[in-house]
Amino acid sequence: MLVQAGSAFAAQPLGCLVEPFRISDVGSPVIGVIETTLVERGDRVTAGQPLAILRADVERQSVAVAASKAQAVGELRAAEAAVELARQKLARARDLADQQFISGQALEQARADALVAEQRLVQAREQRGIFAREHELAQSQLGLRTIRSPISGVVAERFLSAGERVEEKAIFRVAVINPLRVEIVLPSSYYSAVRTGMTVTVTPEFAGAPAQLARVTVVDRLIDGASNTFRIRAELPNAVFALPAGVRCKADLGDSNPQPQKKAAPPRGAKGVDTSLRLQLSPILVSATRKP
Repeated sequence: MLVQAGSAFAAQPLGCLVEPFRISDVGSPVIGVIETTLVERGDRVTAGQPLAILRADVERQSVAVAASKAQAVGELRAAEAAVELARQKLARARDLADQQFISGQALEQARADALVAEQRLVQAREQRGIFAREHELAQSQLGLRTIRSPISGVVAERFLSAGERVEEKAIFRVAVINPLRVEIVLPSSYYSAVRTGMTVTVTPEFAGAPAQLARVTVVDRLIDGASNTFRIRAELPNAVFALPAGVRCKADLGDSNPQPQKKAAPPRGAKGVDTSLRLQLSPILVSATRKP
C-alpha cells in the first residue's frame, strides 16, 4: 500500500517556460544572390524594415526603361494636336457644305477623319496607362529584391551572408519578444478553474527578474490521457525587453487554484490509505506494507 510520508502536501508553483510570442524565418520570394545584409543577430527590427538586399541590376534597368515610357508624352501630344486639327477641318467642311461649295462626300470624309483622330487619342491615353502600370510592375519586381521584416522584434539568427545564393533557405530568423508567451502544463483537476482572461503570476528563473502578471490567452480543449494534464498559454508584457525569451519560470495561479478535495473515508480493510488528490499529486510517496 501507498502512504504519504512527511508533513501534509504543500502546493508548489507550477513549472513553465517563457518563449517568444512569435518566430518567423524570413526568406526571399525570388531566387537571387545577396548583395548586402543590413542587420545582425540581436538587432531590433520593426515590421517592414529592410533586412537584406539582393543583386538587382537587371530590375533597376527595367524600372528605368519603364519610367521613360511612362513619362513620354510625345505620342499623346501628337494625338491631341491631330484631334484638334481634325475638328477644325470638320467645322470648315460643314460651313462649306452649308454653302454648297463642297460635296457631301467631302463632308463625310472630314467627319471620318475627325473620328479616327479621336480614337487615336483614346489609344494614346490607354497606351500611357499601360506604360504607367508597366512601371509599377517593374518597381514591384525591384521591390522583391529587398528583404523586409514581416514583424517587429529582434533578429534571433542570420543564416546567410553577402554573396550567397538564396533559394528556399531562410536568411534571417526574427522573434517577437514583446509580448512574451508563457506555456504552462497543469493537472486535469485545474481544468474547471482556468479560463481565458484570468491572470497568472509568473516568476522567471532569471537574475533580477521580478514576478509579473501574465494574462491567459489559450486554454487547451484536449487533456493528455497519458499524463492527465493540459496546457495553457499566457501573454506576458515585455515592453522594455528586460526579460529574454527561453528562460524557465514558475507560475502561480493564486485564487484560481482548485480547492483541495476532502479526504475520502478509507475503504474497509484499507485503514491508513490516503486516496485524496493531494496524495496523487504529492512528489514524495513511499511504499509500505501494513502489518497484520
